[in-house]
Amino acid sequence: MFDSKNQPAIAAAPLGARRRSSGMIVLLCFLTITFDGYDLVVYGTTIPSILGYDAWNISPSTVGLIGSLTSFGLLIGALSAGSLSARFGARAVMVGSIISFSSMMGFAALAPNPEVFALVRFLGGLGLGAVMPTAISLTVEYSRRERRNLNNALMFSGYAVGAILASGTAIVVLPQLGFRWMYAIGLIPLLLVPAIWRVLPESRVYLIAQGRRSEADHLTEQYGLDDAAVRTRSQTDRSMRQLLARTHALPLALFTVATFCGLLVIYGVNTWLPNIMREAGYSLGMSLTFLATLNAGAIVGGITGSVVADRIGSKIPAVIAFSIATTSTILISTGLPTAGLFVVVAMLGMGTTGTQIVVTGWVATYFPDALRTGAIGFVLGLGRLGAIAGPAIGGWITASALGHQWNYYTFAAFAVTGAVAMFLVPLTRTESTRHTPQ
Repeated sequence: MFDSKNQPAIAAAPLGARRRSSGMIVLLCFLTITFDGYDLVVYGTTIPSILGYDAWNISPSTVGLIGSLTSFGLLIGALSAGSLSARFGARAVMVGSIISFSSMMGFAALAPNPEVFALVRFLGGLGLGAVMPTAISLTVEYSRRERRNLNNALMFSGYAVGAILASGTAIVVLPQLGFRWMYAIGLIPLLLVPAIWRVLPESRVYLIAQGRRSEADHLTEQYGLDDAAVRTRSQTDRSMRQLLARTHALPLALFTVATFCGLLVIYGVNTWLPNIMREAGYSLGMSLTFLATLNAGAIVGGITGSVVADRIGSKIPAVIAFSIATTSTILISTGLPTAGLFVVVAMLGMGTTGTQIVVTGWVATYFPDALRTGAIGFVLGLGRLGAIAGPAIGGWITASALGHQWNYYTFAAFAVTGAVAMFLVPLTRTESTRHTPQ
């Protein structure tokens, strides 16, 4: 039996069976990524306070290095996500990652010196790196095909929500309690662990690889999904070799280049925007408000771009979003009045984090089910080199005599490179059909 688009119809659930919605999965992953976003952006909000903390007496270059160490932990965690999920299951990786990055936030709040602080930020990065590709993979796996990009965007927007929470909390907490309390708040995600372990379903691909096909089939019926594309353990074991094979090598490389550029701009801007705005003459509160505006724009850009991607494919919205990032980054350096600056900063959020939401959604739907987590982990993992470079570049420019405008010129150049990479990604057969007039 086929539907109006000539696709096989999903078999009806047994009489009396209760159909489950993917909404709870999206919500739990959203909450997890919200704290992921808080954890990552909180560092940028506390940089002015850390630079002014006499007991540590650290330089902008050292601050940039600590940000890069966190991103290096993210790189290792993201590259490990695929193999860890294949060995232990996605749910266990989610829980372990949350415990990891949340507990390290608690240790960061108690760090007696910059060296310990840098170490626990690196260790927390391991969990942060593994949780992102796992959450994306589960969200896409348990979403109906026509809602995959949208559900991924709704889930991924948690990152921007977390960033806004970090900015808003900093406005209240930093003047009264100091930067350490900003990190102590990061212990809250530990409360999510029991709910995630109880409610979040296991990846069907993992269950099939473990010989638990009946459980996978039951979940497929419960959620009204297509059958999992991978049906044997041997196919899962070969997933990394398949991912690096000639068929997938070019798009994988282009997605990685685009993610490198996107994360470089995202982490560079999120880390240094408050400090750059302070150097431009704005108060700390106003600087943090700019950071919140940046991430509000990211939510709008990510959801809008993903809705368009579900309808016409991801290439056009991805290229446009990178172009918006380029334009807005240059405009920020032109000395706009405050009202115009808020608009441009919101556009920058649409073109940076909003772009990354669209790109990761494209990666998640581009590759076969069995390769999804590995592909996302690979792209986000190597792409994290951009997240390492962004804060370091911002720190070097801030410490130099070039002026804060050169941060924006540099980030604009990388945004252009990301747009070119997205333009060159070959379309899949399904995407080609979308772009062919009917």
